[in-house]
Amino acid sequence: MPKKRAKATKVTLKIAKKAIRMTPDGHRRLTLCNIGITIFPKCLLKLTNVDELDLSRNMIQKLPADIGKFSSLQWLDLHSNKLESLPESIGNLTGLTYLNLCNNRLTSAGLPSTLGCLTSLRSLNLGMNRLDTLPTSMAALDSLQELGLFDNLFITLPEFVNILPNLTKLNTKRNPLTYMSEDREDMKEKSKAKETVYLVHESSVCTTHLKTCEVHRQRCLRGGRGGGRGEGGTNSVQYQIRMICRLF
Repeated sequence: MPKKRAKATKVTLKIAKKAIRMTPDGHRRLTLCNIGITIFPKCLLKLTNVDELDLSRNMIQKLPADIGKFSSLQWLDLHSNKLESLPESIGNLTGLTYLNLCNNRLTSAGLPSTLGCLTSLRSLNLGMNRLDTLPTSMAALDSLQELGLFDNLFITLPEFVNILPNLTKLNTKRNPLTYMSEDREDMKEKSKAKETVYLVHESSVCTTHLKTCEVHRQRCLRGGRGGGRGEGGTNSVQYQIRMICRLF
């Protein structure tokens, strides 16, 4: 049986301070992932000196309007929550180099134009959402090297994606795209050298993507490539979730 989500933990300033750790490269990382919180803890806004913030695998539905107070933030992981939109102030996080918003409920209408202000971004994961277009302001993301758009609703890609000067890794898998430009095909080949896998628990994935996993599993069975058992086998739901959450 799938594991249940962690019961919600009340996050106080004291708890948050104790959760801060130094990374090997000297960054202050605050990790509060998979603790069942549904509301962004306001006390975190008093810890604006953290460099990295991990709130992934919770049930957060909304970010505070003053999220931009995290002036030192370089790394933000919000994958596997229930976000439907982002506040305008996210554009104030101009030091961000990594932003993971995979597996939420984001719509194109919920993406503010201020995303184009994040000109230091090198990696952006918007996979497994409900997007069919992107703000044109994102054409200003000259530092972007990795972009995940997989499992969305794109019929065509925004034109600016083709001219982002430093973009070398792009994942558009499982979109209803009507075409793929030659430039993007070349980029796809370059991306084969490295893959980043995000491990997401089954309970964190919406029904639509679970169905996609099951369809893929059945295809593997019919093709005779199955045979594994348990979480490590290629037939397990856990394995299929790991596969569908690949960024590159």
